[in-house]
Amino acid sequence: MSETALPSTRVPFSAIVDRPHLTVPDGGRMLVWVIVNVEHWTMERAMPRTVLSPPMGQPLQPDLPNWAWHEYGMRVGFWRILDALKNLNIVPTLAINGVVCESYPRVAGAALDLGWEFMGHGYVQGPMHALADQRTSIAQTVSAIKAFTGKAPVGWESPGLTETNDTIDYLAEAGIEYVADWVFDDQPVWIKAKPRPVLSVPYSVEINDIPMMLLQSHSGAELYERGVAQLDRLWQESETIPRVMAISVHPYITGAPHRIAQFERLLAYAQSKSGVVIKTGAQINDWYRAQVPAPV
Repeated sequence: MSETALPSTRVPFSAIVDRPHLTVPDGGRMLVWVIVNVEHWTMERAMPRTVLSPPMGQPLQPDLPNWAWHEYGMRVGFWRILDALKNLNIVPTLAINGVVCESYPRVAGAALDLGWEFMGHGYVQGPMHALADQRTSIAQTVSAIKAFTGKAPVGWESPGLTETNDTIDYLAEAGIEYVADWVFDDQPVWIKAKPRPVLSVPYSVEINDIPMMLLQSHSGAELYERGVAQLDRLWQESETIPRVMAISVHPYITGAPHRIAQFERLLAYAQSKSGVVIKTGAQINDWYRAQVPAPV
């Protein structure tokens, strides 16, 4: 592998029907993990996403309405999502901007108290491509999470799932064991990286409230309906080949009053399905590594 490798050269093609048999923990047949994304949006630059278009088509800064829309998620929406997960006794993975440990300690602290897994999500919300020094930003993120929780994160989800050709190597150098950026499979997959391989844990741009609600303009019911359809088919296929399903949400979207019930319904449905095992990303990482060791 060259010093800088394209993503397509890091992962040899593998048809899911040709792989070794996997045994799902707890007597299950498929795995589900829930990801709650909490981010820091700064008014000093353009918002990562918008719900209102700029007046007369002219972007304005500070962008108060779109910043406030996200801020609602941290002040109110997050707590709806937390209650939903707590009431169903589900421990999710928290994809967190490192600076959130300082800028929203009440949010990070509530997740820590409930034993949620902390997964690195960049330091401040913005694409990896725009960083002057990815290594420094990754190190800042890992350090902030370790200082707040007492342990370094083993997982990483880049903001917007963005990576340059070198990002996976920088993450490997920083001790990251698994990533959620590579949305190309229903099972974990090893990615070639230096100094050691990194595991891709299946994530989703389909069962994800950003594409559903913000890009495709669906109602909140789409999360439940699409989620059930996805789970039912993966459950059926998992009779012979185990699968992993991700459910990814954001407080300013799914935490809205008119959407939260659909999230609760989907989680309850997943729990009711025989053979569905809900784990964190770190637990899925450990499970797969125990059965399929990293390539030499």
